[in-house]
Amino acid sequence: MVRLPGRNETRTPRSVGPPRASQSRPPRDPDGSGGRHGVLRSVLSGRSVAGQVFLLQVVIVLLLIVAAVVSQVLQVRHDSDVEAQNRSLAVARTFANAPGTVAALRSPDPTAVLQPRAEAARKATGVDFIVVMNTKGIRYTHPKPDRIGKKFVGTIGPAVAGGTVVEHVTGTIGPLVQVVVPVKDASGTVVGLVSAGITTEHVGGAAEQTLPLMLTAAAVALALATAGTALVSRRLLRQTHGLGPYEMTRMYEHHDAVLHAVREGVLIVGADGRLLLANDEAHRLLDLPEDAERRSVLELGLDDETATLLASGRMATDEVHLVKDRLLAINQRPTDLRGGPAGSVTTLRDSTELRALSGRAEVARERLNMLYDAGVGIGTSLDVARTAEELAELAVPRFADFVTVDLFDAVLQGEEPKPGTALRRTACAGIRKDSPLYPVGERIRFVPASPQARGLTTGQSVLEPVLRDAPGWRSQHPERTAQIIEYGIHSLITVPLRAGNLVLGLANFWRAQKPEPFDAEDLALAEELVARAAVSIDNARRYTREHSMAVTLQRSLLPRSLPEQRALDIAYRYLPAQAGVGGDWFDVLPLSGARVALVVGDVVGHGLHAAATMGRLRTAVHNFSALDLPPDELLGLLDELVGRIDQDETAADGSAAITGATCLYAVYDPVSRCCSLARAGHPPPVLVHPDGRVEFPDVPAGPPLGLGGLPFETAELELAEGSRLVLYTDGLVEDRERDIDVGLEMLSDALRGTAGASPEDTCRAVLDRLPARPSDDVALIVARTRGLGDDRVAEWQVPSDPAAVSRIRSAVTRQLADWELEDLVFTTELVLSELVTNAIRHGRGPIGVRLLRDRTLICEVSDRSTTSPHLRYAATTDEGGRGLFLVAQLAERWGTRYTPEGKVIWAEQPLP
Repeated sequence: MVRLPGRNETRTPRSVGPPRASQSRPPRDPDGSGGRHGVLRSVLSGRSVAGQVFLLQVVIVLLLIVAAVVSQVLQVRHDSDVEAQNRSLAVARTFANAPGTVAALRSPDPTAVLQPRAEAARKATGVDFIVVMNTKGIRYTHPKPDRIGKKFVGTIGPAVAGGTVVEHVTGTIGPLVQVVVPVKDASGTVVGLVSAGITTEHVGGAAEQTLPLMLTAAAVALALATAGTALVSRRLLRQTHGLGPYEMTRMYEHHDAVLHAVREGVLIVGADGRLLLANDEAHRLLDLPEDAERRSVLELGLDDETATLLASGRMATDEVHLVKDRLLAINQRPTDLRGGPAGSVTTLRDSTELRALSGRAEVARERLNMLYDAGVGIGTSLDVARTAEELAELAVPRFADFVTVDLFDAVLQGEEPKPGTALRRTACAGIRKDSPLYPVGERIRFVPASPQARGLTTGQSVLEPVLRDAPGWRSQHPERTAQIIEYGIHSLITVPLRAGNLVLGLANFWRAQKPEPFDAEDLALAEELVARAAVSIDNARRYTREHSMAVTLQRSLLPRSLPEQRALDIAYRYLPAQAGVGGDWFDVLPLSGARVALVVGDVVGHGLHAAATMGRLRTAVHNFSALDLPPDELLGLLDELVGRIDQDETAADGSAAITGATCLYAVYDPVSRCCSLARAGHPPPVLVHPDGRVEFPDVPAGPPLGLGGLPFETAELELAEGSRLVLYTDGLVEDRERDIDVGLEMLSDALRGTAGASPEDTCRAVLDRLPARPSDDVALIVARTRGLGDDRVAEWQVPSDPAAVSRIRSAVTRQLADWELEDLVFTTELVLSELVTNAIRHGRGPIGVRLLRDRTLICEVSDRSTTSPHLRYAATTDEGGRGLFLVAQLAERWGTRYTPEGKVIWAEQPLP
């Protein structure tokens, strides 16, 4: 049996006597010639140690020479490339910043100015080309004139944005480096591009110059190394043949000491599967018996997989085997690859600690990734519930098998939480959908002994590694907690969601599929995740509060109901924006003479300022409409008001002006079925004819409100009864994803399919094509026209003669009798007598009288005078001055409106 001694054993050489005949040195050659030739043949053959050393030295020298040549060539090429890049960049920037370049680019013929300069610069600097182009890549210069005017070949996007582009391309003149730089004017605006390039071969060539010298030096080095190696090999060959027993013994002892000192197990197994050699580390790792050598590896008590591998002798590389409690990395190679004895050599390396360290490093890396993902993925929206869902979705299944988030109801509404109230389950995520945990939306009041209640009270996280042994948790809901344990959930971490001094709720992490319970490291990770989520949830809560306040303000400023009128059938919709509160508004305003005004407007921007400004403008429109002004004059007054608001606010606090306000004002008269419209920078209205045709009337756009200096224009439309007039704000037809022209076409398509539909159905059909929560506010009014029939209108012309007043009274009395309004005869005669008498005395003819039977009885007297009567108290000695006072007392409303021909005095009486 062959056995190597242990570290504490003494080894005795097997052969210490005189060498045998086969071990004796070769006879010496007297003249040395035969010895020299023999040594040379041995060296060149490579079978001896000296020969192998010789060949190795030669190979090393050759490899060094080749490496030096390749390194030199690569270095020269790199230097050439850098030189080409630097030269091209310097030339391009110099030309781009040269005086006159910007002016030349803006000249009528940039090529005429720039082509001579570019060619002169190219020849002076040695580059291959200098190309000047516009921001779209169209060349103004080129060394070949036939390419001027064509598109530049290369990347220009970053340069157009103000950056620099460096490219390595292969052109018609070979591999080259081209650079594109922007040409900027004094304000920093990119007005053009300059590209310069040079082929790398024009700045290279150093490699070819130094290569012969290097090859010559390499040849000399090779010759010297060969000669020196031959001398050393000859000496080594002679010394090897002269080794004696002492030297061999020392070599053996050194090899043995190294074999048993290494921290890697070494096994040598023979062709018959018997263990020939095992060092100390192999004995320790495999727990081999003392008499393991010369025994079959299948009889050493190893596991079947490891024993089979050792006995097979097959090649193996870093195969991991579990041997008892150790993970061993096994490498195995046959020993007969180069004519050696049959068998195999095996090395063993203990990787247990390395695997454990790698596992812990992997866990730490995963946790860092999770924290990074939490910073990126939690808080992407300003919605409290969605932020809670993001926390739950992030932690499942990477950290926990189930995650639930419970928040106070006040937090969901944007308010500060009220301690002592119940929580609402806001989010729940898990590896399965059938868990017995409280569902989303459930109101939960935790008992004082539960971990959640302790966390809410103390503000500290609570770890329950084994839920089965946690009586406080089980007392929350005995039946449900029993179902949870039976389901397989066995460990819990509950962490309060803290934002400063506020506790917003709880995040609960549950473990079911992973058998190991939560530990202190898991608790620390859960606290870090929840801390990041709590900041986002609190931000969303604050935003919800501010948004609710703004929405409340905005809705309080919008009309809550439409006034009564019979001229139009009206339906409307208002959709708030997805984020923020806008300044869109609409209104329906009854006017004199059974007319109705429609208005829509938009203050660009979002937030409380936009909503407050909208309220001011809506109030102003209410007041201006009471003056019965034409649409263009009303927008003019509104424009002046916005200008004054801008000046006052800018002077007060330096805030931005609100010149983004737009408005469309329309007045519809049911008697003439005429609609007057004017708009200030607002999208055009849409007219849907009774037959279903859709038309965009030509209404002059006008400037937005607040710009001042430009007049507004009024367009007159005659609308058939049953026509639908559609007014809207730009949020209906324009957003970030589509242009306004596309939105108008979509609106037109939606309206084409609503022939004969009611205003309500029309609103529904239009809004069905919008997203549930648009990116901007949307205000929409659909008004279907009605006409006031001839049977409800009576008109007379009155001569400028006081005697005509009695004839008018008689005609009015007959008309009221036809309308079955005899109860209004007395007051109507008195009102018309006073108004007609005033027109005859103080106005200019012709004088007209009109009666309208609508929701009220409307009396109108018109003349060509622009002087408006004033209500006053008459003195006791005055003979007149009491008529208009009587009219104001008898009528429900009265007033004056001006027309292009004069004025109309009107009075309304309620119908009996």
